[in-house]
Amino acid sequence: MRLTLNGASREVRAGADASLLDVLRDGFGLRSMKDGCAPEGSCGACTVMVDGRAVVSCAQPASRFEGREVLTVEGLDAVTRTAWADAFVTAGASQCGYCSPGIVMKAEALLRRSPRPSRDEIARALAGNLCRCTGYTKILDAVELAALLMGRQEART
Repeated sequence: MRLTLNGASREVRAGADASLLDVLRDGFGLRSMKDGCAPEGSCGACTVMVDGRAVVSCAQPASRFEGREVLTVEGLDAVTRTAWADAFVTAGASQCGYCSPGIVMKAEALLRRSPRPSRDEIARALAGNLCRCTGYTKILDAVELAALLMGRQEART
C-alpha cells in the first residue's frame, strides 16, 4: 500500500488483517504511537492524524489508508515538537509518558482546527484519550500552554 507518511510518499506491504498501528510500528519502525487497547480503539494511545483529523490507529484496517496522508509525532516539525515537550514538562503533564504521543496528536489536530480553544473544548477533544497518571488537569494546562508557545492562543486572564 502507498500513503504519505510524515510528508513523504511511502510504500509498505501490509497483511490483510493489519491495522494502521501495525503498519506504522512494524512496517515503518515508528514508536510514538502505543498499543494500549488494540483493537478496541478506546484508550487513544495510538492516535495519529490522517488527512488532518485525529484517528485511533489500532482499530483501523491499514487498507483504509491507501493514498491518505498520515502524520505521527515523528512527523511534527522540530519547533512544534519542542513546544509540546516544553508545555508537558512545564505543566507536569508527562508522568510515565505512555499516553503523551496520542494526546499530543489529538491536541495538535484540535489546535490546527481551532487555534484558540476554550478549556472545555480541550477537555471534550481529549475525552477519548486515557491517562492513569496525571488526573487530566495538568494535561489541559499543557495544551493551553502549548497553544501559547506556538502562538495559537492569546494569554487568558
